[in-house]
Amino acid sequence: MATIPTGIRRAVVERAGEFCEYCRLAQAGQEATFHVEHVVPRTAGGRTALENLALACVSCSLRKGSRQRAIDPQSGAEARLFNPRMDHWREHFRFEGAYLVGLSPTGRATVDALQLNRPLILAIRHEESMRGHHPSG
Repeated sequence: MATIPTGIRRAVVERAGEFCEYCRLAQAGQEATFHVEHVVPRTAGGRTALENLALACVSCSLRKGSRQRAIDPQSGAEARLFNPRMDHWREHFRFEGAYLVGLSPTGRATVDALQLNRPLILAIRHEESMRGHHPSG
């Protein structure tokens, strides 16, 4: 596991506004500290550099792992996962209440692979929305 220098970690957290760059969960109020993860995994040649790092909640980080591609459940075709460093979140996702909708093959594959609408995350989003801490509110 690569050690992320403190200054780079701080820059990643600040750039993300302390929200998971995949599911948009706020770090505030969460017990586990969010991960700074390699968008392109080190095993695929990804560097430990600001332009290849993203802030991810523990669930998104662990579910993504070293994957870069997954199946789009609508088409059945392989699609690349959302890349916070080159993709615009709103082009691939939107919220319908607490439910996260994938708008593109990348969005749908990411929602499915990271299980972004499992019951627990829906409950957390709803609760966070009620507190004004989640963009679905």
